Amino acid sequence: MSHIERLPVAVPLSADIEHRPDRAQPYRARVRWTEPRTKRRKSLSQSHGTEEQAQEWIDALSAAALRGIDPATSVQPLAAYGEANMALALRGLEPKTTDPYLAGWRRRVVPSLGHLPLPMVSNGAVDRSVYGWIADGCSRSTVKNSLAVLVRVMEQARRDGLIQSNPARVKGWQSEYHKAEDELDDPRSLALPDWAALTALADTLVARSHGRFAGWGEVVVFAACTAARIGEVSGVRVRDIDPVNWIWTVRRQTTPSPGGLADKRTKGKVARRVPLIEEVRPLVAQRLLAMGPDPDARLFTGPRGGRITTAVLRDATRWDEVVARLGYEHLRRHDLRHTGLTWMADAGVPLHVLRKIAGHGSLATTQRYLHPDLRSITEAGRSLSAHLSVAAGPPKPPGAVRRVL
Repeated sequence: MSHIERLPVAVPLSADIEHRPDRAQPYRARVRWTEPRTKRRKSLSQSHGTEEQAQEWIDALSAAALRGIDPATSVQPLAAYGEANMALALRGLEPKTTDPYLAGWRRRVVPSLGHLPLPMVSNGAVDRSVYGWIADGCSRSTVKNSLAVLVRVMEQARRDGLIQSNPARVKGWQSEYHKAEDELDDPRSLALPDWAALTALADTLVARSHGRFAGWGEVVVFAACTAARIGEVSGVRVRDIDPVNWIWTVRRQTTPSPGGLADKRTKGKVARRVPLIEEVRPLVAQRLLAMGPDPDARLFTGPRGGRITTAVLRDATRWDEVVARLGYEHLRRHDLRHTGLTWMADAGVPLHVLRKIAGHGSLATTQRYLHPDLRSITEAGRSLSAHLSVAAGPPKPPGAVRRVL
């Protein structure tokens, strides 16, 4: 049978305030109502420090009841409401996004704010919790994921009519991380310095992997030379490679999904073309030869033929241990992409071309990879001077006076 949504029915409340001077919270506010469907009599009460606070509580419940909201629901704790409505709050998100969101909910949001009734989750309470997470040493991404899930849950509560505005939309907390180096600030700082560093990393990862599987090194070199994400490297098929013009058409990425890994469209939902530089062509040619004529064969797989993810690469090669030993403690698998884009920018690839290769939706994102040094600035001045000299003819000798007609 199809689902039938039963809308809540507005109910009137009877209310009273009892003064109990011997209590720490001497004013007990109580509301009573009859549940329209079951005809059962229900009640709800809460103690307050002042009579004004008690009356405000009654007024808030009365307003909610007249809009058809169950008074018991309107004051339930944030943790209970979130658990009951989490699937609705996170609808439309992929598992690779919901997993860190749910971890943030369990480990940070619920311990900090879960005990508060929904109307008491204020902007100030959220703000103090966020700065508490920062003080505890949580990374920017950890705080961002925790705050994002709270925003979605509170937005669902706002749509349900339980609150008037979303108190989780706080600003300014990211200023605490201005010294952090990440993709949003300075992606260049996350790149490997040169080709020797890349090959040394690839060789060391292979040496530390079980069975010394050479494929891990090939994945690392290919990802850096093409400025690709690991999921995109995992998704490349034989038919995506043009060995005549040495172009890779990026059409898909491998990503976690319900039931396991799945191939999906690229992050930007649009295919893009990436050049295969001379340094990586022998590697690609060897892989094409090994895969044979099957156009749907994967160019890169794990030692047992399985699909590759950033987590698989990390665990199989002891990535964290290797990068620390090589002096690149900050280096993540995604920084291979930063490496490729930084090298291309330094090689003088035009900004609009670099954006197409990267698949960036915004030109501002691509601009972060540009780093004009003193030499390039000087050369820009010389180029302008040369252009003006050609346009104006030979320069006049010093001291020459122009006649004014």
